[in-house]
Amino acid sequence: MLRVTYIGHATLLIEIGGKRIITDPNFDPALGKFLARVSAPGIALAALPKLDAILLTHAHADHLSFDSLDALPGDIPLFSPPAIAKWLSKQGYGNAVGVAPGETTELNGVRVRAASATHKGNRYGVDRWRSATNMYLLDTNSVSCFFAGDTALTSDTTHLVENNLVAKGRNLDLALLPIGHAPWWKPGFRKGHLTSSDALTLFERLNARYFIPYHWGTFNHVTSTAFDAIDRLRATLENHPLHPSVKILEPGTTFVLPAVSA
Repeated sequence: MLRVTYIGHATLLIEIGGKRIITDPNFDPALGKFLARVSAPGIALAALPKLDAILLTHAHADHLSFDSLDALPGDIPLFSPPAIAKWLSKQGYGNAVGVAPGETTELNGVRVRAASATHKGNRYGVDRWRSATNMYLLDTNSVSCFFAGDTALTSDTTHLVENNLVAKGRNLDLALLPIGHAPWWKPGFRKGHLTSSDALTLFERLNARYFIPYHWGTFNHVTSTAFDAIDRLRATLENHPLHPSVKILEPGTTFVLPAVSA
């Protein structure tokens, strides 16, 4: 079984192979202490079920919230790029485990594979050594889920799925992809992010059964509102042939992967 609940921004609860995994947990009331949260977390932090793992993609504050990590049990494996895991370990997070691109870690029947994303993830302007950003593929041999973190659309973005699923005659079941809004005056946005159109193109290239967009409806940004990207995606989908396969989850709602028809 594969179930995904949208909590907000890049925080999703993935239930796969009997394990519960949370991605980039951020339950903060504001981003950077001045960009207020516009919708409450879909699941309150205190109401989370028992977790089996945390996936961290990179060090940006909207994906790595120290307050949220501090509120979670300290014995949950915290998978992240090795440079981030080393930094977190020095900060007292003894559960941080580095997973480098190309590496796989096992979670009692669920394989967690990592690959590099096209995104500069360093938290501050001077910490380029902390810029690594991961994408993850979760796989049980019967169901699979791709979590892209933050990334741009490049020829490499599909390699994790192609090398580990398509090459073995399997298709990806679920693509979790971020969507963002690129103002006309910010041409560099797409060098490290997906627009809603880019995410839809990536979904097609991945040839996944379903696509759930995230990174919307949680925080207003300096260059866009929390709903610009999802409004544009909804408008695009009105006459798009893949519309039935795109599952837009409001915070707190859950998608359950349907069984494959015989």
